Amino acid sequence: MNPRRYALITGASSGIGAAMARLAVSNGCDVGLVARRADRLEALADELRASDARAGVFMADLSQAGAAQKLAGEVSASGARVDILVNNAGATVTKGFAGTALAEQIAFLELTVVTPAALAHAFLPNMLARSWGRIINVSSIAALSSGAKGNTLYPAGKSFLLKFSQSLNAEVKARGVHVTAVLPGFVSTEFQAANNIPMEGGGATRRFSQTPEEVAQEAWARNEKGHEIVVPGGPPKLAAAFMRFLPETWMRALTRAAAEKYYVGE
Repeated sequence: MNPRRYALITGASSGIGAAMARLAVSNGCDVGLVARRADRLEALADELRASDARAGVFMADLSQAGAAQKLAGEVSASGARVDILVNNAGATVTKGFAGTALAEQIAFLELTVVTPAALAHAFLPNMLARSWGRIINVSSIAALSSGAKGNTLYPAGKSFLLKFSQSLNAEVKARGVHVTAVLPGFVSTEFQAANNIPMEGGGATRRFSQTPEEVAQEAWARNEKGHEIVVPGGPPKLAAAFMRFLPETWMRALTRAAAEKYYVGE
C-alpha cells in the first residue's frame, strides 16, 4: 500500500490555507499546518484528524528572519516527508513606504519572498529524488499590475512569487515536480480586516469575489495537471487578460485610480 502524501501548508489558520488543508485531506493526504495562531491551528487539526488524517501543528511567525529555515528543521525532525508544499501565508503593509518602519517592510519581504524560496529550497531535493512533488505558491493578480500608492511592496513581492514559480517550474517539471503560481482576485477571507484594508463599498471587486474553497479547488486541480500559472475564476481571468495586454501607461492609470480608495496615507 502506498503511503499517504504529506502536504505542508503555510497560513493554514484561515482562508485559502484552511481550504487547502481540508482539500488535501479530502484527497487522501496528511497535513502539516503552519501559522501564528495556535488555537486556530489546533481546532483545524482536530477537525481534520476526525477524517483519519494525521495533522501536525507548527506555530511559526514566518515574517521573522530565519523562521522558514527553523520551520523546515522542525518538519523534518517530526519525521514528515513533504510531498506537497503550499506557500500561502501572506500579509501587506497598507501605509506609505516612508511612513512605516523599515523593519515592518523587511518583515513583509521575509514572509512574501524569502519564506517561499527557503521552504522550496528545503523540500525540493527530496521531491526530485522521488521524482514527484507539488509546489503551490499563492501570489495575487496584483502581480500583473502596475505599482500604486500604499501596499508599496505588495505588487513587487507577488511578482517575485510569479516569476520564481515560472523559473522553478521550468527547472523541475520534467523531473516530476509541478510548480504553480496562483493569482487570485478578490477572495472573501479575513485578509482585508487583518491588514486594516478599508473595504466600504467595494463595487465590482466585492460582487465578483470568490470563496477560499473555489480558489483552492482550482489551484489544486490545475497544479496536478502541471499548469504553471492559475488565475482562479472567470472575472479574474478576464481581468488578467486585460492586464497582460494593455499598454503600460493605461495599466498604470487604471491601477492607480483603483488603488486610491484603499490608500490609508502615511
